[in-house]
Amino acid sequence: MAGNADTPGRSVTSRVLEVLGSFDPTHTRQTLSQISRRSGIPVATCHRLLKELSGWGAVSRRPDGTYTVGPRLAKLGMLAPMQRGLRQVAAPYMQDVLFATRQVVNLFVLDGTEALLLDRIAGTHVGAPIARPGDKLPLHTSAGGKVLLAYGPAELWEACTQALVRETSRSIVDLSRLEREMASVRERGYATTDGEHSPGAHGLAVPVRDAGGDVIAALGIVTLARIKDSQRIVPALQVASAAITRSLGVPA
Repeated sequence: MAGNADTPGRSVTSRVLEVLGSFDPTHTRQTLSQISRRSGIPVATCHRLLKELSGWGAVSRRPDGTYTVGPRLAKLGMLAPMQRGLRQVAAPYMQDVLFATRQVVNLFVLDGTEALLLDRIAGTHVGAPIARPGDKLPLHTSAGGKVLLAYGPAELWEACTQALVRETSRSIVDLSRLEREMASVRERGYATTDGEHSPGAHGLAVPVRDAGGDVIAALGIVTLARIKDSQRIVPALQVASAAITRSLGVPA
């Protein structure tokens, strides 16, 4: 990143891009001074740009004064060819999971150090959604997020565990306990949550791999009742996940 001295002659567009470019997987939540320092833009100018970006939805200002990437920018990201292609490929198999489980079906991808809900399919009697496409959830409190964290690189683990947020009383914020949870996810091949992101919400998710075997997404279900038939749900998700992988490997 640039230093803290602004470069003369930079256009407004380039400055906006520098502000947005200050966010990365290890800097998903920043203060005004951090953004100014990383972008090389004076604080006053940075504050003005952030205000405009916040109004448009490109960034969001949290109650503690820090900034994150905003929902409108996240939704634009879902139009990227890779993610759009993944959504299109996964859609029919998500419908199969919905038919087999009668539960809300979610597709998550990694966005920095959070899980981005790329797509969601539900029946007609599921109640208010816990999350909507474009929403981002902490990796350690969502089933899809746990999958992405468990199979992610060491750098992701380091960035994610710097400050584990307690969203509910059941959120896992103890590092050693979370390490055991990740080992369990890799051993079983699926992740679960029990009211860790939202009280009373329970989730289950499996990894989705590309043709090379790398985990690129997480496919799961969420329900407001405790999951008592995981032995039926896990295979349904795994069959759908394998079908998505095969379809992604078919040349266009």
